[in-house]
Amino acid sequence: MNKLVLGGVAVVVVLGLFVFPLVGQQAQAGKAAGEKINLNSATLEELQKLPGIGVKVAQRIIDYRKQNGNFKKVEELMKVRGIGEKLFARMKDMITV
Repeated sequence: MNKLVLGGVAVVVVLGLFVFPLVGQQAQAGKAAGEKINLNSATLEELQKLPGIGVKVAQRIIDYRKQNGNFKKVEELMKVRGIGEKLFARMKDMITV
């Protein structure tokens, strides 16, 4: 009986040391991936995480923001040259203002 209890304790220790931390890391990574990018504060690098957005279009977004002030709604992003309805549709669930 003692061997069985010791074996159970060993399994719990292994799970606690190795498996549970990995699950926690995956949850944090998923949370970070699920966070929306704020068009009014995003950096050039953050904007490039959006589908179809490269350096040039990301810079246009920042330039638009500087010239016109903060975006009031996400749909306003389509006023930036290079972002049409199709591209906007791909990223609308990933952005916020």
